[in-house]
Amino acid sequence: MKFFVDTADIDAIRELHELGMVDGVTTNPSLIAKSGRDIKEVTKEICDMVSGPVSSETVALDSETMIAEGRELAKIADNIVIKVPLTWDGLKACKVLTGEGRMVNVTLCFSANQAILAAKAGATFVSPFIGRLDDLNLDGMDLIADIREIYDNYDFETQILAASIRSANHMSEAAKIGADVATAPPDVIKKMVAHPLTDKGLEGFLKDWAKTGQKIL
Repeated sequence: MKFFVDTADIDAIRELHELGMVDGVTTNPSLIAKSGRDIKEVTKEICDMVSGPVSSETVALDSETMIAEGRELAKIADNIVIKVPLTWDGLKACKVLTGEGRMVNVTLCFSANQAILAAKAGATFVSPFIGRLDDLNLDGMDLIADIREIYDNYDFETQILAASIRSANHMSEAAKIGADVATAPPDVIKKMVAHPLTDKGLEGFLKDWAKTGQKIL
């Protein structure tokens, strides 16, 4: 499973990228606003750092303007993925933009039916939102599993990009089900390393080592 980091924080991206933990980046208007920077400037900096796909989101609601915004965003770098919402106009924009050879991420997916439409429209990625379904007492992982089954049934090439990741467990569950990509905030990716038994084991090793009175350096 590929890891995308869901942020516009350059320092956070750089830290994970240097460890080989970043296969791509996803951004959205909220993350850009949080960065406090110009969308084109910060997106260009991300694209220069990361060779993989970088999702940059349109903000229009009608297909014609989405297409125009997508074309403008695509000028930033060759690895830009144009992000459009899973609406009828978003699907229209997806069809046009993918027809022009551009990568498109159809986002805000909450049902298998929506995911089928995204694949039919030629989406490069579809982004089902796990955490927001969990917030409604629905199991977001069930949606990932349903999409995986349907896409495999018909050999759809659209990649499942698990989004709205809230925990380290979400990451491993998405991987087990077969999501192609998971995008998560930097802190969630870093929390994947944590386990109380690792901490306990390390504490024991260090106590035993201290008893020897030895040093490595």
